[in-house]
Amino acid sequence: MRAPSTDAAPAPVAGHQRSASGLAPAIGAYTIWGFLPLYLILVQSVPPFEFVGWRIIWTLPLCLLIVAFRRQFPELLAALKSPRTLLALLASSVLIGINWFVYIWAIMAGEVYATSLGYYLNPLINVLLGTLVLGERLSKRQWLAVAIAGVAVALLAAGALTSLWISLSLGISFGLYGLVRKQVAVGSLPGLTIESAILLPAAIGIAAWYAASPLGSSFGQEAWLSVVIVFSGVVTAVPLLMFALAARRMDYSTLGFIQYLAPTIVFFLGLFVFEQPLAPAKLASFVLIWIAVGVFVWDLWAKRKSASA
Repeated sequence: MRAPSTDAAPAPVAGHQRSASGLAPAIGAYTIWGFLPLYLILVQSVPPFEFVGWRIIWTLPLCLLIVAFRRQFPELLAALKSPRTLLALLASSVLIGINWFVYIWAIMAGEVYATSLGYYLNPLINVLLGTLVLGERLSKRQWLAVAIAGVAVALLAAGALTSLWISLSLGISFGLYGLVRKQVAVGSLPGLTIESAILLPAAIGIAAWYAASPLGSSFGQEAWLSVVIVFSGVVTAVPLLMFALAARRMDYSTLGFIQYLAPTIVFFLGLFVFEQPLAPAKLASFVLIWIAVGVFVWDLWAKRKSASA
């Protein structure tokens, strides 16, 4: 999953038409992210650390192709010429690299519920970071949502401590990633392209290290597996492009609501596809998170109606 970041401003379009035209790419992006665990089943024989390396390697060329197609090279070059932007993207690349590794490792290790919970927590963590770092003020309903989420985390700490670090790592790393990207005037796609370029030397080093190991590289051993690994660039860049399109065309509050589609899909995959047992502590945590999400979305819609009035 990616942090919210929009590209060039859209042409003036009626509000309802803009929102409707952005709905399909938004649902498409979050549906792809939600079903990502099914893709990871296909590469479960690849060590998670190695797969992250290949994901970075194959994401960069695809991003460059899309940047060329969308004629965003001027924006890309402008970001490369700014030391402040590069420093921020260096930090964001480390954060998204951590996020990708924890997510991939957790899915391959069977901790599907923990990843779902982490991305349910993410919007609430974003709200909290906005208050602590950016000086934004929370409404009473937002504080209530954060408090309920805190109780959910406490329940996990008491009854499911072994998976708590996964949920918190995903939620916090993605929240900090979004916070850093929020401070940088660069679009989603050019930003991902630069982040992938920054991570590329490390990714090549990881791939080379596995190639030199006794078991050898996972890439090139079997044709179908190599094709699936190359496809990792597609499942990274394509939903991001759809998200960027949606973010330009619809209200951010509506987009914020749709983002819960991905962790919901992951939750049901864990329940019905991966057939993972749902421990009482995890079930109670999910119930509380769903309540917190309900309060959070209620606050978004209330503010939207108030602004419309």
